[in-house]
Amino acid sequence: MKLTRLIFATLLGALTALPAFAFDTKAHAAWVYDVTTKTVLLSKNADIPLPPASMSKLMTIDMLFEALEDGRITMDTTFPVSAHAQSMGGSTMFLNTTDRPSVRDLIQGIIINSGNDACVVVAEGLAGSERAFAELMTERAHELGMKNSMFANASGWPDPGQRMSMHDLGIIADRIITHFPQYYHFFGETHFNYKDRAPANAQNRNPLLEIKAADWKADGMKTGHTQESGYGLVGSAVMGDRRILYVLSGMDSEAARAQEGEAVANWAFRQFVMKDVAKAGSRLAQASVWLGAQDSVGLAPEKDLSLLIPANAQDKVKAEAVFDSPIAAPITKGQKLGKLVITVPGLEEPREVALVAENDVKRGGFMVRVKAAVARLGGKAFTAAMEKVNS
Repeated sequence: MKLTRLIFATLLGALTALPAFAFDTKAHAAWVYDVTTKTVLLSKNADIPLPPASMSKLMTIDMLFEALEDGRITMDTTFPVSAHAQSMGGSTMFLNTTDRPSVRDLIQGIIINSGNDACVVVAEGLAGSERAFAELMTERAHELGMKNSMFANASGWPDPGQRMSMHDLGIIADRIITHFPQYYHFFGETHFNYKDRAPANAQNRNPLLEIKAADWKADGMKTGHTQESGYGLVGSAVMGDRRILYVLSGMDSEAARAQEGEAVANWAFRQFVMKDVAKAGSRLAQASVWLGAQDSVGLAPEKDLSLLIPANAQDKVKAEAVFDSPIAAPITKGQKLGKLVITVPGLEEPREVALVAENDVKRGGFMVRVKAAVARLGGKAFTAAMEKVNS
């Protein structure tokens, strides 16, 4: 049995002739991801642990959503406000120790007001103390594959022990989008003023929420800023059936953050084309069969596969069918026999889809096995004779 590789010139039809370009972001670190197709579009310093500022509040929010999901709390659960929570500076909900904010209030306070006090209330309400909650945040982040994250607090307040990579921020943002769709609407809300206390801090800081683009719409997720981190943004936007996610850090002003966020979204939506590259059931290759009632079996993709293709990559997409051949009978229709590997220039990782048998192939009868044995013995006899001649 040998490994067989068949390379196809192209599986794609003609693509729109738009000039794709490598986006040269001004962000110090960036990670751009197509949520719909699970495709990384851009990665720049994306795995370096950096001070995340308020963008790390996404981890606090995820922990809160998990508590809602498993029934430990409800939206109407209320938490007390400690003196420590009330003392928090920076962006706040202006909570005081006489308040009993609900979980719903705190979600809005964290997402819209970027409330440091709200984060402490959540941390103490779920784990007893902010320190204990930060330890749980780090442990949970690592369980979710966020290996370049560690937490010293719930709010993103500057601390040497508070670090996240842009890739890790993308992981937790993607998890919130895909795992908690019932709560995602909070990220698109633009105004929240708890008990009419914070009119100056009532507006969502996400600069892209107010953009009235003709064909795409931003609907999340979180900004961040400290002197150490610069201005950052975890954003998400939709256009048609596509959703993108972009994580940017290190801009030098609010204006630069807004401009770069919009530029990245435009690039991600306009410089990639969605194409169907493999259709389930369509034969792409044929494999020889050993000891079967048929000499070969067709191989077809197990499922449809659509990919984002850079707009000028029409002649550069490589598709390769990889399978062992011959394949021993019996074979069952739908049995996985290999894989189709598609490599797209400009995208980091190749995509794969299983290749399966088009039909059943029964084990061959007596005569098939005899012929195979004779052929095998004949081959050995031929080899022995040639060795004798050459000796």
